[in-house]
Amino acid sequence: MFEEMTSSDTSTLTKDVTALDVPWNVIVFDDPVNLMGYVTHVLMKVFGYTEGRAATLMMEVHDLGRSVVWTGEREKAEFYAQQLQAYQLKSTIEKTE
Repeated sequence: MFEEMTSSDTSTLTKDVTALDVPWNVIVFDDPVNLMGYVTHVLMKVFGYTEGRAATLMMEVHDLGRSVVWTGEREKAEFYAQQLQAYQLKSTIEKTE
């Protein structure tokens, strides 16, 4: 009735699957408390941006109400958002579209 199976009768199929996580954005929001020079300083300190790059991002926050200040892996995005919050900047992370 039943045939005896040997190890040569079975095979294992392996498939490498590498799922890349979608990049995450670090967002800074405008607030009525922090001065523009302070926001520029914090962006330079946290991200190591030049004064020109940090000032451009700060003006985007000021003019548009928010700015994507960094994009990358989730763990690092969470770390940066926490650093910005420690400097009293309103920030969060979100998946890129």
